[in-house]
Order: sequence, then structure tokens, then C-alpha cells
Amino acid sequence: MFELKWTDVLDIAIELDESHADVDPRTIRFTDLHRWVCALENFNDNPERSNEKILEAIQMNWIEERED
Repeated sequence: MFELKWTDVLDIAIELDESHADVDPRTIRFTDLHRWVCALENFNDNPERSNEKILEAIQMNWIEERED
């Protein structure tokens, strides 16, 4: 099983799209996004290493995944 780190923004976005299919990623708050990333089964990184830039990159990738 692979482990997700904060730098794996595309893989995180794909996992979030699968686990939160009912959520519009354009409306998510970063606090919820952070919590959901940390709760992913494969996520294994320090929760304090995230920042707004990383969360924004995850959100943008999630939006793109949804549009594909």
C-alpha cells in the first residue's frame, strides 16, 4: 500500500473525489479539507506540515478531477 504525503496533491485529490463524491470541491473550507486529508486511510504525514498553498493545490486538482 502506498503512503500519501502533503506533496502528493493529485493523488490526494483523487482519493478525496472518491471518498467525498457528494461534495463540491469549489465550496469546501480549508479546515474541512485539512481534516479530510488527514483522515484518508493512506495518508501518513505530519498534519502540521500543510499550508494554504498545499491545500489550494489539492482543491484545484480535485476540481480538475471532477471536471474530467
